[in-house]
Amino acid sequence: MKISISQMFRNLSKWCLNAVAATLLLGTLSVNAQDEPKEAAIDGGGLFSSQCATCHNPHKDGTGPKLSGVRSSWEEATGSGDAIIDWVQNWESAVAKYPYAAGVAQKKATKMNKFPNVSKAEVSAILDWVDAQVEPGPVKADGSGGAGGSEEEGGFPWIWVILGVLFIVIIAAVSGVRRQLKIAAGEETSDDSLSYGEEFKKWSWKNLRFVLIGSVVIFISLIVVALQGLGRIGVVENYQPSQPIDFPHSVHAGDQGIDCKYCHNSVTKSRTAGLPTVNVCMNCHKQVAGNDDEQKAKISKIYAAAGWDGEGYTGKTNPIVWNKVHVLPDHVYFNHSQHVVVGGVDCKQCHGDMTKMESTAKVQPISELNKVEGNIVLTRPTLTMGWCIECHAEKEISTGSIDTKGGGYYEEIHRRLLNNDEELYNKYLEDGKVTVKELGGWECSKCHY
Repeated sequence: MKISISQMFRNLSKWCLNAVAATLLLGTLSVNAQDEPKEAAIDGGGLFSSQCATCHNPHKDGTGPKLSGVRSSWEEATGSGDAIIDWVQNWESAVAKYPYAAGVAQKKATKMNKFPNVSKAEVSAILDWVDAQVEPGPVKADGSGGAGGSEEEGGFPWIWVILGVLFIVIIAAVSGVRRQLKIAAGEETSDDSLSYGEEFKKWSWKNLRFVLIGSVVIFISLIVVALQGLGRIGVVENYQPSQPIDFPHSVHAGDQGIDCKYCHNSVTKSRTAGLPTVNVCMNCHKQVAGNDDEQKAKISKIYAAAGWDGEGYTGKTNPIVWNKVHVLPDHVYFNHSQHVVVGGVDCKQCHGDMTKMESTAKVQPISELNKVEGNIVLTRPTLTMGWCIECHAEKEISTGSIDTKGGGYYEEIHRRLLNNDEELYNKYLEDGKVTVKELGGWECSKCHY
């Protein structure tokens, strides 16, 4: 009798284990099959966050109008499903094409940016994501919302939670069958009368080594996940706020070849690069009024700010309120002149190739910065501390001896090293270059108050 019950238990255990393995395999295949199209699909939510969220909300008016239902309203008013896409990519072209767009353009004095680099498919993906968002209901007394929001794609993998619960249920069922079989065979001992909790505690003490190893693995995994989450705090890559005037860098720095320092003229003598004052714009735009209606409409905003009526200054000026793009924490000290004049760092290392930037500036992601010819290839996200210190470790201030680098700053560094620690100086030159890190670029006080 004991043998048949034992054999029955072993068969049942094998069957349960096979069932669990098959379930896990099917779950893995299911997750992979679901993930494949998501990788190829356009992330409408991500595009909304990087391109639209500064001014728009799916269900609330902000700087710009709410976007929920905007596609259907445009299609009804214009008779074209592409009208809203034309508006997003180039609103001035849409104004010339659709009377409805002209009416929308007159509703607000501040005009939206153009997004020529956002494709038709990407605009559609953004609108699909907006239409899928459920408007939250009124807040209840207990602080909870009325209607739940829609779960975004790529959310929590609930399949693994379900499989985990199923696995626990199977273990409990096997344990219950085992106990009942032993009772039926008359093999029950004092241990068999223990509750599941007491039985688990006894098993844990008996297998203490495995319990400790498993606990350590779980604890370390949780710490790693938490640290990875913390590492994304404050990462603002692709941030591009709207601006009061549409300024195409590709025209000014690219087509016209204007040096960055002409407009940002404090970059060589101040910690800040500075925004061009209106009189700097007027140096050119007194003569350049635009070749077509679109250009004239843009340049007229500069005239309004400068108080220029086409023949002379009226004295009625309006300040241009630009929105800051590259924002550093208050405790971080960054000096543009130190990097540009002393370090000889090109603007494109941090800001990207502005000769190809068809709109106002944005925080370029590290993947885009690494594509720029001549840039030091880095790995950390833009505008993070890791990004800065990685550059300080890679950027060389001089090839060969420091005395080959002109300028009083490096002459003083060269003198100090030779007089105080010539051995350290020679060590620096072993690899044929001297980096910012080797000259103290990793000292905390260099960048922090």
